[in-house]
Amino acid sequence: MFDITSYLPGILGAYAILLVAASSPGPAVALLIGIATEQGRTPALVATLGISMGSTTINILTMLGVGIVLSQAAWAVSILRVVGALYLLYLAYGAFRKAIQPTTLKTVESIPRKNSKHFLDGYLLQVTNPKAISFWIAIASIGAVDGATFPIVVAFIVGAFFISFICHGVWALALSLDGVRRGYFAIRRWIEATLGCLFTFFAFRLVTAEPG
Repeated sequence: MFDITSYLPGILGAYAILLVAASSPGPAVALLIGIATEQGRTPALVATLGISMGSTTINILTMLGVGIVLSQAAWAVSILRVVGALYLLYLAYGAFRKAIQPTTLKTVESIPRKNSKHFLDGYLLQVTNPKAISFWIAIASIGAVDGATFPIVVAFIVGAFFISFICHGVWALALSLDGVRRGYFAIRRWIEATLGCLFTFFAFRLVTAEPG
């Protein structure tokens, strides 16, 4: 029987945490800034889909117990931190390169990147982020759907996906507006350099921050 009433307090509590986390600026938003201002609305939304799918992957794995295992295995967390930091440094390299050799608005619009690349960028950024894993472990500790039937668990996962997609999608839509894009191309060197610094900073924080 699909009776979700008794689980609503825990689910709403988990969703509230997710809403705040997904709305806050971080590596995912930094990625969307570059994609939305350069490539436009659709690529940014595709990257948003990748980010949301990455979040959903962590959500499912955490509920299956992988997140708990990672929280107890220091070596696994260390490896994940290094992988995530290296990927962020890769993104930083791309941003610094575009700051040094910026493309023109015409070139960006006439030679778009494949949507599969944008999706993969968003997915890999999110799924290799130890902070995102720690966040889902924290949500798991609430026990929002502990003992729930399969339909309720699926409903929780779907709801969490849409919260992540909507929150990041708002960033993607706002950043892809024509006025924002034109403003970006007017000062793109500084924005790309700032993004490079942000990605480098996030990478540094990943490998130096205390586990938690």
